[in-house]
Amino acid sequence: MSTQTDQPKVDKNGQRIQKMFGEIAPRYDLLNHVLSMNIDRRWRKFTVDKLRLIAGVPVLDACTGTGDLALEIASRHRGQFKVTGSDFCLPMLELARKKGKDAGFSTDQLEFIEADTLQLPFDSDTFQATTVAFGLRNVSDTLGGLRELARVTKRGGEVAILEFSKPTAPGLKQAYEFYFLNILPKIGQSIAFNRESAYSYLPESVMEFPSGEGLVELMKEAGIVDVVVYPLTFGIASLYLGRVSLSSL
Repeated sequence: MSTQTDQPKVDKNGQRIQKMFGEIAPRYDLLNHVLSMNIDRRWRKFTVDKLRLIAGVPVLDACTGTGDLALEIASRHRGQFKVTGSDFCLPMLELARKKGKDAGFSTDQLEFIEADTLQLPFDSDTFQATTVAFGLRNVSDTLGGLRELARVTKRGGEVAILEFSKPTAPGLKQAYEFYFLNILPKIGQSIAFNRESAYSYLPESVMEFPSGEGLVELMKEAGIVDVVVYPLTFGIASLYLGRVSLSSL
């Protein structure tokens, strides 16, 4: 059994999350790039580098937000397979769709659909890989979300979770926490003008979310095995890459 609590302290009510991210959607990309000093672009590229994708089998990017990871996958493998991005925040999806159209993708190559990660509208064993970039921590039931990702992924297929993590090195750990808890919310709030305090929610959700071995154990419980963890930029973020067990879930 998982040791993680089923009732997180941070409020992840679905309607609250939808409203909060809907309000900051117009400046979401700018804020991400500014606050991470564009390092988030490199993290997504690294994620796509690590995926072992083949032609002819679709890929899902869940919690896609404004679609950056889905676009990176589709651009790197243009025309080889269809990429679907899913999210339950429509204002984010509208931006993702515009970005996909501007990049010259048809909906046969790259499609963005409105869907809850806890109830994905796909048959089991559909995708050769499923990915999530900085969105799993916003799902109210982490284990439930992982199980849905595993369900829609083909047996032996890959599941990639790119997420903020917590550095452990002395000095860096304290500096990271100070920036995340004290500086980031003020910068984000001043740019986004968000009434739902999205950039206070961000550090709170990161600090609460399981990282390292904690997330690996949840992935295993969801039927995702052989998980390899790649710490990125001194552990500020991590890529968790595993495959769906060949046995039935």
